Amino acid sequence: MALPIVRYNQPVLRKKGQKITAFNAALATLAREMVETMHDAEGIGLAAQQVGQALMLCVVDLRNAKKDFTWKLDGAKPPLDLFMPLVLANPVVTIAKDTDLYVYEEGCLSFPGIRGDVIRPDAIKATFQDEAGVPHVLECDGLFGRCIQHEVDHLNGVLFIDRMEDDVRAQLDAEVKDLAKETKVTAKT
Repeated sequence: MALPIVRYNQPVLRKKGQKITAFNAALATLAREMVETMHDAEGIGLAAQQVGQALMLCVVDLRNAKKDFTWKLDGAKPPLDLFMPLVLANPVVTIAKDTDLYVYEEGCLSFPGIRGDVIRPDAIKATFQDEAGVPHVLECDGLFGRCIQHEVDHLNGVLFIDRMEDDVRAQLDAEVKDLAKETKVTAKT
């Protein structure tokens, strides 16, 4: 069942997620519903905060994205179809040594129709657990690395507009304010 996506200006989007400690049927159901929600919205990533839950949980699926990235999962390079959609519980991201910074236009399912340039490191390493609690190490770059960074930011209450340069953010100010007002009105009804 697809879940409603929380839009900008809802307080849950600014909450740091609680660590996942119970790897049970309820978590598996939430992860499955988050994947369905992400697919229905035609997104490539979704954090628990975006469905109203302040948890350290996100999902990613890049099978239909342009493969302009590399990856290693637990030291191997399995085909994306074998491990995506990917469920990440309690992810911790570190920036790869000597990686470059890149500017890339990002969007967010909690900011429909709003896109802007964000500078992020290209290559990362993420340690996480899957929905069964099994630990994993993912090394990736390009869109894959950017997507993981974007979703892990959500888990820490950080939004992509927070990562934008001031001049880029200023260009989107009117749209963001309109979305905030719309969210406030919708919350009252």
